[in-house]
Amino acid sequence: MGTLADHIEAYIKQMLRENQGRAIELSRAQLADVFACVPSQINYVLATRFSLERGYIVESRRGGGGYIRIGRVQVKDVRQDALELLGQIGRRLTEREMDDLLARLTDFRVINRREAQLMRGIVQQETTGVEEGKDVLRASLIRAMLLLIMEQRA
Repeated sequence: MGTLADHIEAYIKQMLRENQGRAIELSRAQLADVFACVPSQINYVLATRFSLERGYIVESRRGGGGYIRIGRVQVKDVRQDALELLGQIGRRLTEREMDDLLARLTDFRVINRREAQLMRGIVQQETTGVEEGKDVLRASLIRAMLLLIMEQRA
């Protein structure tokens, strides 16, 4: 069924698709009315699901004529962007960074939702019993799986 945040995220992403990837302008108050929630819930979704790390640019202006403008980071070559993201995976990768990376790769259709879920599940299983070095192991596993997927699609 999904959480309220999931529904808000899906709604905004649908609006972006309908606008063919061009930036959209929304009202925080109107979105809050649509979902019968407080505006801070909208802020939470924007901060966690539409960050630069996930491939979005969010501009916001509060007040009477306030708006939220959401756009996607423009990528000319998806494969090249994916390789750059791979190169940015450092020696360590937190769980939050992994989720952001997988969300961005899914949004840009480098990997599909099932692959992202499998990767997340494998990493969680392999890091569960590890006391020290979870972030190092996580980075290594994600890098290896992404390289394998990209090699198979080349």
